[in-house]
This record gives sequence, C-alpha cells and structure tokens, in this order.
Amino acid sequence: MIDRLSGSCTADLRRLERTRFWPEATEEAFWHWNALAHGPLRHLVDPMFGPDCGFPECGCHGAGFREHLETVLHLLPRKSARELRALVRALDERILVRAKVIPADSLDAPWWLGRF
Repeated sequence: MIDRLSGSCTADLRRLERTRFWPEATEEAFWHWNALAHGPLRHLVDPMFGPDCGFPECGCHGAGFREHLETVLHLLPRKSARELRALVRALDERILVRAKVIPADSLDAPWWLGRF
C-alpha cells in the first residue's frame, strides 16, 4: 500500500475499496499523483505529455486521480482521513510550487479540476 500509512489506515482503505471501488484503487491514484508531483514539469503544464491515456472519460488523468483521492478522504474515518490527507496535501503543495502556472486560491478548494 501507500508508504507511511499506519496499519489501521491501510485496513480502512482496503475495507472502503472492497465496498466502493476496486482493490488498490487508492494506491494507484496516489502513485499517479505522486508521479505528477515528482515527474517532469512538462507533465504539469502540457496535457500532451501528462500521465494519462488522452481520453478524459476514462478518468486516468491528473484531475481524475486527485478526485479519487478527494472522494476517499471524505469516505474514510476521520483519523485515517487525516493521515492520508497529510500525504496528499504534501503532493498538492509540491505540484503547485513546481507549476506556478496553476492558480490556486486555497489548497482546500478543488484547484485540480480543469487544470489537467
């Protein structure tokens, strides 16, 4: 699963994925969001070079991965959500610092929608 998560948070994620998503859906979304945060800058600013297949309907684009993470954060128990949110927020901050062309009023607003 995702590094730096406690066993209880991982168990909460697995329970949620069994009932609402598919196995390792959150790990996949986190991996892609992490790759976007640490990958080449052209992935952040040019959709032609992004880590997706090119079809927005399939959900394998930056905003789709981040939207999945946001959904999971709202569905997890409070303690587990807080733990995962800290990791996701660090990636959000890294993306926004690296890609100064992405405007964001607040990290709490869904700034990723329409940006990838």
